[in-house]
Amino acid sequence: MRQRQLGRTGLKVSVLGLGLAALGRPGYLTVGHGQDLGGDLGDDRSPEAMERHAHEVLDAAHAAGITYVDAARSYGRAEEFLASWLRTREVAPGAVVVGTKWGYTYTAGWRVDAEVHEVKDHGLAAFERQLPESIALLGEHLALEQVHSVTPDSPLLDDVATLEALAELRDRGVAIGISTSGPAQADVIRRALAIDIDGPLVQCVQATWNVLEPSAGDALREARAAGVGVIVKEAVANGRLTARGDAGAALRTLVPDGAPPDAAAIAAALAADVADVVLSGAATVEQLRSNLVALELVDVVDLDALSGAAEEPAAYWAHRSAMPWT
Repeated sequence: MRQRQLGRTGLKVSVLGLGLAALGRPGYLTVGHGQDLGGDLGDDRSPEAMERHAHEVLDAAHAAGITYVDAARSYGRAEEFLASWLRTREVAPGAVVVGTKWGYTYTAGWRVDAEVHEVKDHGLAAFERQLPESIALLGEHLALEQVHSVTPDSPLLDDVATLEALAELRDRGVAIGISTSGPAQADVIRRALAIDIDGPLVQCVQATWNVLEPSAGDALREARAAGVGVIVKEAVANGRLTARGDAGAALRTLVPDGAPPDAAAIAAALAADVADVVLSGAATVEQLRSNLVALELVDVVDLDALSGAAEEPAAYWAHRSAMPWT
C-alpha cells in the first residue's frame, strides 16, 4: 500500500488507516454495528471475545499494508486491545504508527444501552490523567497524541496551561494533533493552526470529510499546504454511505458495476486530496476488505457527480447526533 509523510510530523503512514472506534467497545453509532458484531461474535460481546475479534481485524489490516492505527481513551478498551496485539505480534515500535486521543472518558460500562457513552473534558486535569493511561498501554508505540473532538466552544483553544503541557509532550517527541467534529470544523482547524507555543503546536488534524459533509475541505487543504498532517475520519458517514445506509445507493451509479458504495465513498475521500490518511472504521474483516477496494477506484470515482450529494453541515451533524448506539 502506498505510504505518505504525515505532514511535518516525520511519521510515514499508509494512505488508508484503521480507526478502532467500532472495535474497542460493544456499542457504537454506526448503521448496523450491532448486526456486524452479532454476525461475528453471536451473543458474546465480552471484552475477551471483542479483543480476539479486534486482533483478527488488526491482523487483516496489517496484512493489507495498513501502517496507521487510530485509537482513543474513550473507545472502550481499544488501546488495551491494540497494545495486546502489538505485544503478541511482536510489532516493533515505529513499524505501525499509533495515534490516540484524549479528552473524552468512556462511561458506558460495557453496555450498549447506556444512557451516556462518553463524557467530554478538555481540561488540564483530564490530560494529566489520560496521557499516562495511554502511555502505560502503548509505551514507545505512541507516536501521535490528539485532542479528541475539538469544537468552537472547547476551552482548550484558549487554555494556556493545557496548550503548554501539550507543547512539552511535543518537545519529548510525540506529535500533537486535534480531531474536530460538528458544523464548524473549518473554523476550529484554522484557529488551531494559529496556536504557537515556541513554534506551531498542532502538527496533525483529524476531521470528518465525506461526500455528505465536505465543508472542511478547504481548511484541510490549507493545513496540508502549511505542512500539517491530515487524517480523514468518517468517510462512510457512520455507515450512511454503505450498502445498507440511507445514502449509499446513490454511489453505485458513479463507480464500476459491482463496486461497493463504502469503497466508493472512501475512494472519493482519497481522490479529493484533502488528507494524507483516510481511516477505515471497519468493524469486521469483511468490511475492511470491502473498504480496501477503494484503492482500485480512486482514479475512476466521479467527484463532480458526487458534489451534489452534500448536505448542509448543520443538518448532517443533527442527523449524526440522532443516530442510535447499537
